[in-house]
Amino acid sequence: MPPTRDSRRAVYRRVAQRPHIDWPAYDSTPLYDRTSLAGLESDIRTVSEMWFDHESHDSVEEFVCALPLAYFRFSAHDWYEGSTRYQMATLFRVFVLKELYGWEHETALVGYLGNRPDLCEQLGFETVPDQSTLWRSWHERFTTDLRETVETAARTILIKAQNAGVGVPREPTRKLRYHGNESGESGLDDQTTLEQAEKVTDHVSRIVFPAFSLDRGDGCEIHENAYWDLQTYLGLRERLAANEGARSFTYESTRERTPLGHAHREQIRDFSIEQVRAMYQQAITRLLNEVSETEQFFRAGIVAIDITEDDPFTGDRTGREDEIIGTKEKSDEYAYQWATVQLVGNAVPVVLDARPVRKGESRLEIAKDLLDSAEEMVHVDNVLMDREFDSQHVLEMLSQRGLSYVVPKRMQTSEKAQAKRLLQRDQDRYETDRKLHLGKNEWHETTLIYRRKEDSEHDDHRQYSVFMTNRGSGHLTEYGYRWEIESGYRSIKRFMAATTSKNFGLRFFYFAFACLLYSIWRAVDLLVQVELTGEYEHSPIVTADNTLTLLKKETGIG
Repeated sequence: MPPTRDSRRAVYRRVAQRPHIDWPAYDSTPLYDRTSLAGLESDIRTVSEMWFDHESHDSVEEFVCALPLAYFRFSAHDWYEGSTRYQMATLFRVFVLKELYGWEHETALVGYLGNRPDLCEQLGFETVPDQSTLWRSWHERFTTDLRETVETAARTILIKAQNAGVGVPREPTRKLRYHGNESGESGLDDQTTLEQAEKVTDHVSRIVFPAFSLDRGDGCEIHENAYWDLQTYLGLRERLAANEGARSFTYESTRERTPLGHAHREQIRDFSIEQVRAMYQQAITRLLNEVSETEQFFRAGIVAIDITEDDPFTGDRTGREDEIIGTKEKSDEYAYQWATVQLVGNAVPVVLDARPVRKGESRLEIAKDLLDSAEEMVHVDNVLMDREFDSQHVLEMLSQRGLSYVVPKRMQTSEKAQAKRLLQRDQDRYETDRKLHLGKNEWHETTLIYRRKEDSEHDDHRQYSVFMTNRGSGHLTEYGYRWEIESGYRSIKRFMAATTSKNFGLRFFYFAFACLLYSIWRAVDLLVQVELTGEYEHSPIVTADNTLTLLKKETGIG
């Protein structure tokens, strides 16, 4: 069915309502302008995903005719200086069509258009161009970068259409291409890996970092990118504070002007928690858009929600008791706490969202908030959580969303008694159904699974762990994926800048930016592995230090 005015409006309304999508990208961020091909690629990626989700949109050709190009300035990518018969936007659409079908020569394209006068009219052709005109336009009028954008756009459209179940003219390749990587043969030696990582990091940083903005206005002497460059630099060295880092950065940076430590902190402190989260979500959405075009990303579906603590706080917390709260282990120490939702399992371990934990917030409130963000970004099937989310109301919320879950249960009197009986019988595993009271005569039905730990140090009921799940014991093996959360937190904290400030917004920004650096590292590693081997193994081949070094180099470009 051809797109209608209402179906188009529905798509663009969805685009406008996405909380972490700025559209059009080339007119909404400081690193993009109306001639930016990266911005154009981002817009095509955003719109095509939602376009094919609409039940009335089942044709890639119709989308090509509807490509949002009205505000893009092609003149910067047009090698012709004289008068021309065909507009660049029209030629861009027709070459995207050619690439969608994978035709090597213009002859096939001309023949196809000749038999479809309605399509020609939609594309903007009064008459079908001849083969020589199209050949000259492609080889002599389009710049090299614009030709690459045509190929990228076609590949994106094929992938988004195929993901939505729309028929496509050919199978899209789910392998990314970068400048300077014309040869498909590469060995996995350290030098090759590092060279490829540099290309990918450059590509990724140009996409991700524009999501962050200081909103300082024009005319500032120190470029905004210098602040993100410095923040990345602080993550490059463990426990490096802003003042000391700013002094070192002055000598190591190639920039003429760099921010002082106190100026950097003042800019960051101006952010609200909501602003930090919005920028983070937009950056991660951009990152996911890149990795989602690889076949390996479609292993996603399992997320883990967890809470981590900052270093113990030893100062005076007067007036900040709601922010500097107790530890998860209920010790006599205090600490800032942060909650995250992260992809786990076979997927690349990207931190989808992060938020602070304040005193008095329920685990239900935290879980709902993070899942709302996660489900905006990826398709979620299964949720893994720690035992602090052992709440019947949390479990009911997950079931109402149609999600499966695995959550360890805190052992109360009845669970301890059952574990003792299992120990007497020397039984390693046991399942039983349980109804959990929700209040007002409402119940949540779940399954309790008792499992004996291997090589337990205990000789009593503590040999057993109890898990709750709504999908049977088969999902219990997935709980082992949660170990990635703890190892991920160790890396994230390694990327955090040091500070003694009590400012809640500053503290959270440092944590969120460290989550971003970690996620970029893991995404870069996936893309490098796919590019060099065609496969993705969970053990990284690109080190975190390499990625941070490359990011420090690339952040200020744009």
